[in-house]
Parts: sequence; structure tokens; C-alpha cells
Amino acid sequence: MSPEQQIQELSAKIERYNFQYYQQNESEISDFEFDQLMAKLKSLEERYPEYSLPDSPTHRVGGTVTKNFETVFHIYPMLSLDNTYNEEEIRSFDERVRKGLDGAPYEYICELKFDGISLSFTYENGRLVRGVTRGDGTRGDDITHNVRTIRSLPLSVKGTNIPSRFEVRGEGFMPYRSFEKLNEQMDLMGENPYANPRNAASGSFKLQDSAEASKRGLDCYLYAFLSDEPIFDSHSKSLEALQSWGFKVSPGYRRVDNIDQVIDYIHEWEEKRLTLPLATDGIVIKVNALEQQQELGYTAKSPRWAISYKYKAENKPAILRAVHYQVGRTGAVTPVANLCDLTERNLPYGKVKGVQLSGTRVKRATLHNANELERLEIRLGDTVFVEKSGEIIPKITGVDVSQRDFFLTEAIVFPSECPECGTQLQRNEGEVAYFCPNETACPPQVKGRIEHFIHRKAMDISSLGEGKIELLYDLGLVRTPADLYTLQPQHLLGLEKNIFNEETGKTKKISFREKTVENILKGIRKSKEAPFKNVLFGLGIRFVGATVAEKLSNYFRNLEALIAADYEQLTAVPEIGGRIAQSVLDYFANPINLAMVHALKEAGLQMQTADLPVVIEGDSLSGKTFVISGVFENYERDELKSKIEANGGKVLSGVSGKLNYLLAGANMGPSKLEKARKLGVTILSEEDFVQMLQAAVR
Repeated sequence: MSPEQQIQELSAKIERYNFQYYQQNESEISDFEFDQLMAKLKSLEERYPEYSLPDSPTHRVGGTVTKNFETVFHIYPMLSLDNTYNEEEIRSFDERVRKGLDGAPYEYICELKFDGISLSFTYENGRLVRGVTRGDGTRGDDITHNVRTIRSLPLSVKGTNIPSRFEVRGEGFMPYRSFEKLNEQMDLMGENPYANPRNAASGSFKLQDSAEASKRGLDCYLYAFLSDEPIFDSHSKSLEALQSWGFKVSPGYRRVDNIDQVIDYIHEWEEKRLTLPLATDGIVIKVNALEQQQELGYTAKSPRWAISYKYKAENKPAILRAVHYQVGRTGAVTPVANLCDLTERNLPYGKVKGVQLSGTRVKRATLHNANELERLEIRLGDTVFVEKSGEIIPKITGVDVSQRDFFLTEAIVFPSECPECGTQLQRNEGEVAYFCPNETACPPQVKGRIEHFIHRKAMDISSLGEGKIELLYDLGLVRTPADLYTLQPQHLLGLEKNIFNEETGKTKKISFREKTVENILKGIRKSKEAPFKNVLFGLGIRFVGATVAEKLSNYFRNLEALIAADYEQLTAVPEIGGRIAQSVLDYFANPINLAMVHALKEAGLQMQTADLPVVIEGDSLSGKTFVISGVFENYERDELKSKIEANGGKVLSGVSGKLNYLLAGANMGPSKLEKARKLGVTILSEEDFVQMLQAAVR
């Protein structure tokens, strides 16, 4: 079989497995076998790129980096729907439809409304050529590289009666499971977690790196077909055709005869939708016949033939059994409520199933902070109201004081000492959270920092994990990240521990056998190759997430320069504010942290940013000094630095009277710009800088 035939056959086979898995919930082969097929296809495409198909399954893993998304005008406007929260307005909508159609018979299609973002996909000659966000309804952003990573979306379609060019629309979303996994990663990275799956989906579809988007488990349900060729006479027939062509269509859509059946559908799904693995917030009702849709027409903002019914946020009563205080990696102390269903009031906590809420059983809910405890005036044994409202983390929204026991008189008071180590808690001015300052000895902080250090975006020691770190900590083998690099096989072989999960009631056994130990030590050795920005992020300095760590490492270039930097030098770094600067200063002012960082250096970790070789292009910038600040359209800041140095110029770290030029990009710090103007420094745009170089060449 020729390479071209092998590529075609493998592509078809993988797409069939994709369809079975993502749309039919069937897995014909194991994940390992599937990965082997993908690896074989990728290898063939690399060797014979001339035979690579434009809709190859390998495109789903991403890899394209888009700096700026092109704005695209929609061929057909993407209008929004009118919303309502009550049945009376649904009946009023029906009355308007009846009058608009002069009493002619009509029927509706009812569909679930998913909580995501509206997307448009254009196909030409059966191939996906463009994916666009809704934007303002007239134009949106071209995110084709990211939508190609949706595994349930066909990259090409085959079937009968398919027009040469057509558009389909759908709701891009992030399933609960993907959302939970993403937020766990965000927390470990020191980044703020997403509030709900919708925000997570919106942010993920606009990622610049499509390889990162492909890892986030994005999905899409299609709900509309558009074409200049009149193929169908009803919405229901278009949905049936989309399904037959391999598109994923909303489950449970139904054709109904009248508004009473619409109301029945709304009632049916009010509870049923909560069992779905993704967020839903309502029902969409559409007139089915396309000719009648055209007859009813549109307002300036929405179609007259469709309306959205929104469900109210689910809110249920529960019993507050206890409040415990969780200490995070950064020392922030969060009150967490232990809850049970009203019928479980007298059961031991280990036996309760919790409150059924938005498709899951809830035993815990955040109480946020001391201010929230004070606002609620909550007491143990109270009947409280719990809500998810599309958010994955349940929260307590109120207290039913009428159900309060007469003897429950003492409100819960936020502790003054750390519940884990007894250190006096502190609260910084302007912040709502109390935190434990004992960052080097408070157990959950220490373990949390080590877990953060081994994270994929830091040192990427995947052979370790939360349970193994807990075991090593409990046995006194690891107290800081630097201790990982002193571990030897004899320290680890034979270690065992049973870890009980209070939430599930199950015990997990962790064992360090020979292969496990080999993988752990191999991962630790491999981590020494991680770049300086990863090491800096892995230290877990408060407010220094992955992005900030990269900015600091690129600016200061090495550990010594960063440690020696003062407040002014730190705030001179683009997009680094006073809060971050002070946190960095506080971290390195602690001798325990300094000793640990120097131990990491001695262990062989990368403590400087690799300098790119400077290729001399000329001397047109000789004797000229530059400060680079902001975000640029065509260059990264490191590229601009190399360009300046390649032409004889010098890049400084801060604005001063000796500076010649401030190369100013978008979103640069206003203080730096103001200082440059006061000192009479020439301010260059990216275009000005390019013209300066071009003029020198002439």
C-alpha cells in the first residue's frame, strides 16, 4: 500500500473511531491503540507532507499559535434571542406567533439551551474552512484553529443533498469534567480559577495556542443550518440531516404541536437537565416551518419566531453540620460548610449522601471568607440555602432563620489562629482573606507548595502526585522542593500508606515499588532541564503565576539579578504592579526561602534564561539605548531585544534621563509612559521602530 493510501485509510479509520467515541458513546478500541494509530498517522504525514489531508485527524491536537484573531463579517447575522423566566410570557409569545401567521396552523421545536458561547462554522465542498465567534452579531473572531480541536465536530462531511457551501451554528461548551480538571490545574499554577464552565469555554476558544485549546476537552452541540440553497422546509428536517452528516445535535429536541406541549417540555427538563454532564440554563422554542419563520421575520435584535425560556438558579435547603477551615498553598484560610440533606439531620457525617443539586451530590460548600460569615450570621444546625447557578463550586446564599432552633444563639466566629499550625492569622489592608504567615512550617502550605512545584507547568514531575507528596512529608523525607533532589532509592523503596478520603469514604493505598521509585527519580532528574521561568513559577511566590514568572525571568534573565532587584526595578517590569513586586521582595527577604532557592541551584536547576545568540546585522543603533514595554503585534519582547542588540543598540531595564527611546507597545504601564514624557525621552511605536531600522538599511 502506498504512503498516500495508508494516510487516507488511517485518517478514515481514526475519524470513525472519533465519531463512535464522541457521538455514539462507544469505544471500539483502547486509548492506547487509538494513540498508536494517531502516532503512526502523524509520522506518515511528517515523512510525506504532500499527502497530508486538509481535514486530517492530526489537526485536532492543535499546534498553531495565533497572535491576533482576524475579524470576520458573518454572511448571515447572528442575532440573540429574547429571554423570559415565566410561562405567561411564553404564552404571550405564542399569541404573537398566532397573530403573525394569521391563524394558520404551526408547530414548534423545543431544544435544550446550553450555557456556552455561540459559534458559526462554514463548510465548502464538504470541508470545514472557518470557525467564528458570535461577536457583536454582525462580525466575530476567526478561531478556526481552535474549533478544529473539537473532536465531535466533523472536519469534513459526506452524504446526500449537501450544498457546496453551507453554515452550521452551535453552542461551544466545556463539560463539567473538563471544567473541574482545568480549575484544578489553574489552582496549582497559582492562577485564578474560572467561575463557571461558560467563562472557561469562552476563554479556551480564544486561546492563542490551539495545542493548549485541544487539551481542554471543548465540545459543541449544533442547532442551526444555513445555506443559500433552499434544501429543507423545516428546522426539524435540518437537524435530522445534520445528525446524518455526522454533526452532534442537542439530545432530546422535540417537535410539538402547541404551546401546552411546550410548557410540558419545559417542566420535563427542569430537573432532568441536571443529570447532563454540562451546564444548561433553559429551553429554546422555535417555529418549525422555515417558510413561517421568514413570514414572522425579525426585530432589530432577535427573531420573532423564537424565544428562550430561562430556568431560575437551583436553590435548595440543607443542614449546616459543621464548618471547617481550609488552608491553601498560599496560606489563605477559607471557611467550608459541611452539609447534609434535611432528611439526614441525625445521621453521622460519614453516612450522609448530601444535597442533590444541579446533577451532583453536594456535601461541602464554600463560605468564602470572614466577611461572608458575618453577613450571614450563620449558626451550626441552621437550615441554609445552597446554590450552584451554573458554577461548579456550591455556595451558601442565605439562612432560613424561621427554622432555627431557639437554643442556637451563638454565631460562628472566624478563628484568630491557623487551624493547622496555630500561628496568628493576618489580613492585609484591602484584602478580604485572612492568611497564615507561617509559610515555611504550616503543613498544608508546605505540602501545597511542593505539589505546586511538581506541576506540569512548573517542574513537570508527573511521576509524583498529591498522595506521594503527603507520604514523603509525613515521613519527614521532604520539607521543601529542594529536598526532592536529595532523595535516593533506599529512601523510597517499600514505603506504603493508606489514605482515607472523607468525601468518598474510600481508602487508597500508595506503595513505592521498584518501578515506581525508578520513575520518580527519573522525573526528578529530568526536571533539572526545565527553564528558569518554570523554576521561578514553581517556587510558588504569592501572585506570581506562570505568566508573571515568564515576564520576570525574561526581564532579569537570572536568579541573582531578580534577588537583588528593589521595588522600583521590579515595578519597571512591564505589567508588574506593586502588589506583585512587594510579594517578590517579601519572599526573597525570608532567609529560609533564600536557603531553599540556593539549594535548588546547587542541585543543578536552571537559574538563568538561556540567551539567544545575537546575529550582528549592523551598527545603526550603536550608542542608542532602549526600554521595551507593552505587547507588540509582530514581535515578542525578546525578539525586539535581539533586534536592537543585533544592530548595536542596548536594552535597559528602566526609564531614566540617560534613555534615548521608549519602545511602547499596547497595554504598557502608564507610570513608565508618564516618566518618559517628563524626561523628554523619545517614544517609539512598533511601526516607528521598524521604519527606523529600514531607514538605516537604505
